[in-house]
Amino acid sequence: MIAETVCSAVSAAGLGIAVVTAYRKRFLTAARLAAYSLVPVGLVMTGVVGWLADTALSPTAWAGFGVLGAAWLLFAGTRAVERRRAGSGAERETARRTERGAVAPAASAPSPGGPTGPGARPATTRSAAPRAPDPAEDFSDIEAILRKHGI
Repeated sequence: MIAETVCSAVSAAGLGIAVVTAYRKRFLTAARLAAYSLVPVGLVMTGVVGWLADTALSPTAWAGFGVLGAAWLLFAGTRAVERRRAGSGAERETARRTERGAVAPAASAPSPGGPTGPGARPATTRSAAPRAPDPAEDFSDIEAILRKHGI
């Protein structure tokens, strides 16, 4: 009952301000103020305010929020344990390379009985996995940039 009264008072005050604004020939602003002023009354009329008041004062609703919080904590905790078990970055990179190798193996050499005539193409060799860059090479670029800027 109090929430409905407060919402009605807020709407009435907003509509009063909209009338004063319209009197000052600022019709676009007055229309916008009137729209914002009508929202609380509309919420009261649809029952949203009553539902929120019932939810805020309901022990069952607060217990539900507690259950949702516990579920969130379980999700976050299992995610943290999963990350910790995944290992270091080097181990993960090795695992990724082996997965790539299983999905797309390197090209094999031609068989000995294969075509060797004038129309045969020379065999191309591909490395199974791309070379990992040397850590010293990574920092050389950064060092060059820092030297350029006098740092």
